[in-house]
Amino acid sequence: MPRRSILLFAAACIVIAATLAVITVVVVTSREQAAVEASGGATGTAQVGGPFQLVDQDGRAVDQTLLDGKWSLVFFGFTYCPDYCPTTLNGLAATKAQMGEAAKDLQIVFISVDPARDTPQALKDYLASDGFPEGVIGLTGTPEQVAAAAKAYRAFYEKVGEGDAYTMNHSLTVYLMGPDGRFRSALAHDLGPERSAQLIERVMKRG
Repeated sequence: MPRRSILLFAAACIVIAATLAVITVVVVTSREQAAVEASGGATGTAQVGGPFQLVDQDGRAVDQTLLDGKWSLVFFGFTYCPDYCPTTLNGLAATKAQMGEAAKDLQIVFISVDPARDTPQALKDYLASDGFPEGVIGLTGTPEQVAAAAKAYRAFYEKVGEGDAYTMNHSLTVYLMGPDGRFRSALAHDLGPERSAQLIERVMKRG
């Protein structure tokens, strides 16, 4: 093959690879934010949230009434998560610090997508880690209960790998729920504590 043809072929391959990479990023991002706006400016009309039956880190059976009377930040993760979950919990601690007194009626609810390993005691030990917000409510349950809760919140998760070394892929969105237990808005995973605090306070003022 002539040198010019080889160079043209190589250039075409590079263009195709770059295009596929861009498409992949767009698809993943769209999937992640399908039910919410990336800026967190959702209006509360989306069908996010609903009934669930789970168990908290103290072994008590709880349901969706756990959200009644308080503003809640709900997100899905697991205790073996190497990056997103601890980063999110640390970020939410910083967000509450930014809000000051306005955060007094804001609770954080962490729902495990890994019920096989995340027993109530495992959640309790994990949420006691330094740097995490105080008072986080950890929830787990049977695989069927967790799947029902995730479906209600349109949260995606899947098991990856086999044996003890498996991990879990899962959605990155944090859901802001009102004192009536209804969805108000969402916090994109890369919003940051300052912008997250501003968003939450703005939504709180709207009621």
